[in-house]
Amino acid sequence: MRFGLDVPTTGAYADARLLARLATEAEAAGWDGFFLWDVLLGGKEVALPVVDPWIALTAIALQTMRIRIGPLAMPLARHRPWLVARRLATLDQITQGRVNCAVGLGYLERDFAAFGEESAPATRAGQLDEGLAILAGLWGEEPFSFAGDHYTLDQVTLAPKPIQSPRIPLWVAGGWPHRAPFRRAARWDGMCLKSFHQQTREPLTPADVRACLAYVAARRPMGAPFAVVVSGETPLDRQRGSEQVRPFQEAGATWWVEEGLGSSLEEFRARIHAGPPRA
Repeated sequence: MRFGLDVPTTGAYADARLLARLATEAEAAGWDGFFLWDVLLGGKEVALPVVDPWIALTAIALQTMRIRIGPLAMPLARHRPWLVARRLATLDQITQGRVNCAVGLGYLERDFAAFGEESAPATRAGQLDEGLAILAGLWGEEPFSFAGDHYTLDQVTLAPKPIQSPRIPLWVAGGWPHRAPFRRAARWDGMCLKSFHQQTREPLTPADVRACLAYVAARRPMGAPFAVVVSGETPLDRQRGSEQVRPFQEAGATWWVEEGLGSSLEEFRARIHAGPPRA
């Protein structure tokens, strides 16, 4: 089991220098991952300051040595996938192979609609699927061509490639028991489960994780490596935290990602300093 942090980029966190300091503190405290939000406007009703995740990730990459970094989760339909491929490859070079990329549809339609972008979920889903294929193609084939409903590439070569092979790990975010995100995840390298059941609105349980993993496993090659990322909040007491996480690990989770949605910056920083809830 690895342990990461789901770190905001809005409000008090909207400072790339601060996020780089938090990442070095997290690395020193023993965390395995430091993952940033990718939002554009930062709030449904009240405008909040937002730091650009690419700038923040670059600052973090230059200040850390071991911890894995990346977006969690990137609404890929809001980005040009070839530019994402370039930026992630560059980050992977800087970090010597420490980048992950989690993607999803994006939960704020306003981040699309306010700028005249297509906000319909079905369209974004199509762009997401094509974007994932483009990322993998540009990191692998040379030259790479693609013709889809949303994007077209003609004999494109990306250099340098990422350090990681065959590619930077691509995780797909989704909420159980919705099925479409996990059919998508089964084609890639991992899944990031939202911390709440999408119908009951209750916190996700180990039984939910087992059910989701069984659904995905039936659609993947047997034995292929696959990350199972669950998230939530654990107490500062490491023993109590490890007892909370252990049933999820037994259910098949390979990552626990600590959320700080209801915490102040000071409270979340204290959680970072307390270290991951390892047994």
